[in-house]
Amino acid sequence: MTMIPFDDRDGSIWFDGALVPWRDAKIHVLTHGLHYGSCVFEGERVYNGRVFKLTEHSTRLVRSAELLGFGIPYSVAEIDAATNAAVAAAGLQDAYVRPVAWRGSEVMGVSAQQSRIHLAIAVWAWPSYFSPEAKMAGIRLMWAPWRRPAPECAPTASKAAGLYMICTLSKHAAEAQGYQDALMLDYRGLLAEATGANLFLVIDGKIHTPTPDCFLDGITRRTVIDLAAKRGIEVVERHIRPEELATAQEVFLTGSAAEVTPVSEVGEHRFTPGRVCEALVRDYDACVRG
Repeated sequence: MTMIPFDDRDGSIWFDGALVPWRDAKIHVLTHGLHYGSCVFEGERVYNGRVFKLTEHSTRLVRSAELLGFGIPYSVAEIDAATNAAVAAAGLQDAYVRPVAWRGSEVMGVSAQQSRIHLAIAVWAWPSYFSPEAKMAGIRLMWAPWRRPAPECAPTASKAAGLYMICTLSKHAAEAQGYQDALMLDYRGLLAEATGANLFLVIDGKIHTPTPDCFLDGITRRTVIDLAAKRGIEVVERHIRPEELATAQEVFLTGSAAEVTPVSEVGEHRFTPGRVCEALVRDYDACVRG
């Protein structure tokens, strides 16, 4: 399959207050966000022409920027409106949305408090790649070679671009060995998350998920916890040791891109996606398209 480069596509991108031709949405090579990681972003999904949990995503984008020490020059309501304008311009029913905010090129150095803050919002086609039935085969994960840092070592509550460097390294390592993704431990050696999705274990009828104290408490994560509660399934948030995977009957991941994705393998552990995974895959699909 031929991949279309993301800098050479038709359409438009919302960029600093206006829709501009896709190919004209450019930044300078000496942009601070590129060199020093002063950049935050969101990953959102469009279902039936509507962004799921849009305001929650816009709110988190603003908060992520604040944690990196800069303010986005648009309110949450204005970001919502800009996102809806970008989605409408794309004319897509099922799509992915990438809002991104960053420090510009006015100052080049570690300290760049006088830099202009930019905001762009891009939308592109993102169909549902798997039916609920096909998802139930589960994906294979290896152990990640990198760990999630302590909150004293990085702004772990921010969806900051720089925090994904070790995710890229871990996912590349997994793909090189024939896996789809990697499962990351945290700085304490406890279960954390996959490279871009939160983790859940089904143990004896209850759902267990790591406490998000050094990684993002995902919007999809919270949605799935609510869906489980509606089914009367108890969800336990706690610190989980890696060896506890041996006690799990089912394992799954959640995220805006991943949605609800069952797991069949983590390193030496094997799982059979079953009743709980199937129910939540279907419940989540009904929720986002309802």
